[in-house]
Amino acid sequence: MPVRNYGVLKGRAIDRVIEYESHSPHYQIHVQAGATDYRIAVNVKSTDDSTPELLFYVAENFQHVVTDEIAELEEGFHYLQRKPDGMALDYIRSNLFSRSKMVVLPHNIPGEDNDLNEKVEMYVRRAVRHEDAIVYAFGSRWGPENRTKDKIFGFKPGNGVHNIHMNQGNPRGRHAKDNGVYQDGALLIHYPSQSRWVGIFLAFQSQAWHTGNRNGHPDGGIDEYGPAYEPSPQEPDRSIHIVAAMVNPPGGDPGKETVTLLNITDTPIDLRGWKLMDRGKRKMNLSGMILPNAPLTIKLSRVVQLSNSGGIITLLNPSGLKVDGVHYTKKMAHEQGRVLVF
Repeated sequence: MPVRNYGVLKGRAIDRVIEYESHSPHYQIHVQAGATDYRIAVNVKSTDDSTPELLFYVAENFQHVVTDEIAELEEGFHYLQRKPDGMALDYIRSNLFSRSKMVVLPHNIPGEDNDLNEKVEMYVRRAVRHEDAIVYAFGSRWGPENRTKDKIFGFKPGNGVHNIHMNQGNPRGRHAKDNGVYQDGALLIHYPSQSRWVGIFLAFQSQAWHTGNRNGHPDGGIDEYGPAYEPSPQEPDRSIHIVAAMVNPPGGDPGKETVTLLNITDTPIDLRGWKLMDRGKRKMNLSGMILPNAPLTIKLSRVVQLSNSGGIITLLNPSGLKVDGVHYTKKMAHEQGRVLVF
């Protein structure tokens, strides 16, 4: 079954505690949302002794359609529907970032600003000190525990959010039961006065990056529901990139939206069986050839829809595996006739 009580907490960070010595250390954050206290427990080390270090990526200027949507939420915890066109996060399907940007980082290394605890601390400390910083924690809620004080910050009742990391692709074992799609965790920090978002994303090295659409288990591809726990294939090389799109064409959208692909290889690629997919998982079949080291602009059918309110575009190969994916915001799409370059 997937993780329980998935959603997003919106509030103000007021304190934090770094853990080093525990078998399963977490970076702990005290958040207040209205009159309610929460603890955000962020994993900084895996209990898997063979690969204890986590994968880590920070987007210093994170922009995505979901940030426009969560900014409208009231303070507090909000349960989210696990679906493609909502506010739930999916590291694979939401095109949040390229996984090649993630680095392996131990939780505790001698020296300054060189381990995972210290990296997270830098961003959270800044949020605690900044008057208008708002924290959004995606993950699983626990509590309220009416008879229990919080073990870290001492407030009562105990209340919080954990699973602040990728929650799919776990191999066979005790964490496989947590697999699911559109339920990934993350920490986003918004600075409204600067119109800036910071995104902090974490994953375990053991997690697969191609998972079944129905269960989030390691699977042959994102289009097929194969046997659970089938070993995931290697990441498809990004032989074709999505480099541009006309999202808001002049004179109205139907039949005029385009996506431009770039073949970065030295050989032509037959596009039969390839697909373009929008945020709502509507798909358009591709055909023809894309020449070596050359672009190809494709006029979209009316099936695939690139919303002017923000969206994502995903390229799938004939095996149904994601080869490339991009995202854009409402602000990026507002100017009619402008080609977006990714």
